[in-house]
Amino acid sequence: MRTCHALAALLFIATPGLAAAQAPAGLIYTQALSGGVTAMVQEKLQQAGVYAGRADGVWGPESQAALERFQQTRNLQVTGQLNQATAATLGIPPAELLSARNAPAAATTAPPALETVSPAVIRNVQQRLRALGFYRGGVDGIWGAGTQASLERFQQGRGLQPTGQVNPITLQALGLDPNAPAARPR
Repeated sequence: MRTCHALAALLFIATPGLAAAQAPAGLIYTQALSGGVTAMVQEKLQQAGVYAGRADGVWGPESQAALERFQQTRNLQVTGQLNQATAATLGIPPAELLSARNAPAAATTAPPALETVSPAVIRNVQQRLRALGFYRGGVDGIWGAGTQASLERFQQGRGLQPTGQVNPITLQALGLDPNAPAARPR
């Protein structure tokens, strides 16, 4: 299901009239955006000529690279985040970003300890992450830093808590059967 989102907007919590550049770094928080707003950002990036993908509301590596290209071509600080300056340059009013709240994430069961994840499950996870463009390493069934980081990016990209842990919700989002993750992908 492609209703999840991944793009997070950096917003400043400040008193009215306080310029974002004056806001202390401690007053920044990240808010995940809905799939609809993510699609709107993707459309704006398409219009700017930096994104050739579909405006599907799913934030992945292509969308991320497009946002960074947009920032670079507009002489913005290349942060890879949808900050106030980037949103303004894209022509997205902050109110649209703030009104796009997600439904609360479903409760997750405790993730299995990494030692209990079999090499077959790790291979399936690596294979799916690679097919989705989040992983470039070898599909070897060995859990390493590349697999961990890729899984965290995937989770963040799907609006899941980016724990880097294999859990039923993440397996399902990857298209794997949470009851038989060593089985072939669905």
